[in-house]
Amino acid sequence: MIDLTKLCTFKPSFGYYALQLMYPEKQDFQQSFQDEAFEVGHPAYNHVQRYGALMQCYSLDEIQERYAATFDFQRDCALYMTYFKFEDAKERGQILAKLKMLYEMYGLEMPEGELPDYLPLMCEFLYAAEWRNDPRAPENFRMLIAVLEDGTYHLLQALDKNESPYFHLVKGLRETLKACIEQEAFSQ
Repeated sequence: MIDLTKLCTFKPSFGYYALQLMYPEKQDFQQSFQDEAFEVGHPAYNHVQRYGALMQCYSLDEIQERYAATFDFQRDCALYMTYFKFEDAKERGQILAKLKMLYEMYGLEMPEGELPDYLPLMCEFLYAAEWRNDPRAPENFRMLIAVLEDGTYHLLQALDKNESPYFHLVKGLRETLKACIEQEAFSQ
């Protein structure tokens, strides 16, 4: 079960993850944004610091090139969290429909042409949605977190194999989610 109160305290972190997992722009790498989203003691602090330090070694052009090479041209590094498990199976369509309904339930409009299992969009939803005091939230968020856990597990393995700096970012995302789990074991 997910601790939604704790998840809410990490909203700035999810905003950071969303921004870093979208196509990189110059303003995305301002240290102040990272500092605001991650204090010492945050479960992802060390991973995000490592990611930030690695990214500082590259120019913006190199970061953009690396991003495209990683997420656009490597099938095993897809940012679509249900793709790893279902590819284009019927079950994937059902999960996508449920995610879209969840977003709409909390007021998030889907960007035209984007699938609801797109990792930056999922992180943006966790950043922007207001679920406090909503009795439907525990049940509704169970599926969302399960999709994130499963998809990021596969993505993390591929990023590790490719020695990508994004490994540290996704590892930080997983550690943030893990800190919000009340009872169940969270796969590493």
